[in-house]
Amino acid sequence: MLIISALITMQACKAKKLAQKPTPPPEAAVPAPPVQQAPPPPPAPPVEAPAPAPEKPDYNFSNIQFELNSSILRTESYPALDKAASAMKMDPSVKFNLKGYASEEGTAEHNMALSEDRANSVKAYLVNSGVSGQNITTKGYGTANPVADNSTEDGRSLNRRVEISKSN
Repeated sequence: MLIISALITMQACKAKKLAQKPTPPPEAAVPAPPVQQAPPPPPAPPVEAPAPAPEKPDYNFSNIQFELNSSILRTESYPALDKAASAMKMDPSVKFNLKGYASEEGTAEHNMALSEDRANSVKAYLVNSGVSGQNITTKGYGTANPVADNSTEDGRSLNRRVEISKSN
């Protein structure tokens, strides 16, 4: 019985202790101090590819073509002339020769004058594209130095040309 009484008393004491224990006051809603985050690391500098070596001008230009008995440029020649102008402007100290040619139709005097007109026509195009006219010399060669057979129209067409070369 003693044991039973002790157990009941202990239970009563536990209940008393629980009843007497004050409840903690509710916590006021205090904002938590802001958590300081470390600033993000600075972005890594972009990895730059090594600068390409300056492009060397290509002074090997294709033939510039003309119609029969004309110093007017064929429109197919414009891309080659634009490429030539771009390369010629890379180094303004370089001098160039424009060599005009004609096919064998017509007299030698007419072909000589026509070949000079063709060279001057190309010079005008290049100057209008920003190339210094002081760096360009022109000369007509008439029917000299054909690059194709003058007995066919295709050959004569190839011989109506202006060649651009770097002066030595």
